[in-house]
Amino acid sequence: MNANHLLGSRAVNLLATTALASVWLLFSVAHARAFNATGDWTYLLFVASETLVAALFMLRSEPAAVSHSPLDWALAIASTGAPFFFAPSGEGMLPAARLLIVLGVLLQIGGLLSLNRSFGLVAARRQIKTSGLYRWIRHPLYASYLLSYAGYVLSNTSIGNAATCLVASLLLLARLQREERFLSRDSEYVLYMRRVKYRVLPMVF
Repeated sequence: MNANHLLGSRAVNLLATTALASVWLLFSVAHARAFNATGDWTYLLFVASETLVAALFMLRSEPAAVSHSPLDWALAIASTGAPFFFAPSGEGMLPAARLLIVLGVLLQIGGLLSLNRSFGLVAARRQIKTSGLYRWIRHPLYASYLLSYAGYVLSNTSIGNAATCLVASLLLLARLQREERFLSRDSEYVLYMRRVKYRVLPMVF
């Protein structure tokens, strides 16, 4: 079996899903315990956000074409799993930054509702969404993740969380660049890129 068929196989998809689910379970238990100890409901909100992504991945539609690049697969899986290494610290340099998690989750929900079943982990060509939040930026989901990461590390400040935030953000941005390189093979997506110029932050990037 060549690399392309291996990456697209059910076995690889099952292995990746199982690995992410295992890390997610440990992440969820840690945050549930933090909620029980502190009563801080943003811990549950953060878990719910990541759980929603996992659920929609399981229900995603079949793409017309999917990238078989090992780098694209590695970035997709690593950037999805990286946030599961955030850990409650009990204190933060800016506790009010929890509001950024709330804003990030609201933005995420808006992006997911706009995408519906066109959601996926690895770069793939599905139905191009141009309505809802996608009228303003090309990657509202990535914007929501970055916002939530910032809120989490500012309200749960530790060296480990700062490192996780940095790594998760860099992986996400690299994934974005690779995804757009793949999607730009589609002339319809090229037209969309011309209409919507900004990726995650209007007037900036």
